[in-house]
Amino acid sequence: MLAVILLILQRQRLTAVFSSLPSQQTVSASQAGTTELGRRHQLNYQQWLDILKQEAKATTEQNPEHLSILVGDSISLWFPVELLPEDRHWLNQGISGETSTGLLKRLDIFDSTKPEVIFVMIGINDLIRQESDEVILDNQRQIIRYLRKTHPSAQIVVQSILPHGAAEASWEGRDKLLAIPNSRIRQLNQQLQAIAARRGAKYLDLYSLFANQQGNLRPELSSDGLHLSPAGYLVWRTALQIYTQSGNKQ
Repeated sequence: MLAVILLILQRQRLTAVFSSLPSQQTVSASQAGTTELGRRHQLNYQQWLDILKQEAKATTEQNPEHLSILVGDSISLWFPVELLPEDRHWLNQGISGETSTGLLKRLDIFDSTKPEVIFVMIGINDLIRQESDEVILDNQRQIIRYLRKTHPSAQIVVQSILPHGAAEASWEGRDKLLAIPNSRIRQLNQQLQAIAARRGAKYLDLYSLFANQQGNLRPELSSDGLHLSPAGYLVWRTALQIYTQSGNKQ
């Protein structure tokens, strides 16, 4: 049912959104420096951390209502600001190439903020780096535990790891993607859903919205078989809207 709703809303908004968006939202290395995200793509990890600390501090000082935080890797990082739901304030804490281990170590950066919802998506880079399922799942448990303790009034939403484009992927690390069966990602997501339920977090199933009949990332929703296209972010945006507007009952 959710997939049907998303597809309907997607069709309604595609024309308006695409008329105002560039054809490629994921900035390639050759485009780096042409946009703020492009400039950020050239930063090292410590520089990333410094920027995220500054942004979290500024958000704390502003103390906006209806604060939502995106936490994760480049897939969260590249979320176009103009496509984020407008009914809330967003703080993006994504870092390109981030792993669950790295994320766990930097959650304290936004300790002083007061979010209503924290959306977590992490894990694909762990798989690319050949991390074990056990480590990924244990880190997810610790991430949920930390966020629930530090932000007791916030809704913690674990988002599924997205599939990749398999043989159709054009990402520079395509061979690394091909070594990860999407069936493994699907099984990991099933375990993530169970972990979220046991630890008082919500689970947002994005995998089923992005996968085709073969279980691979739908080409029209991706720029390279790993990162998302404008259409992909539009689907994700609509999922976030439906989740927040339904009173977080999913």
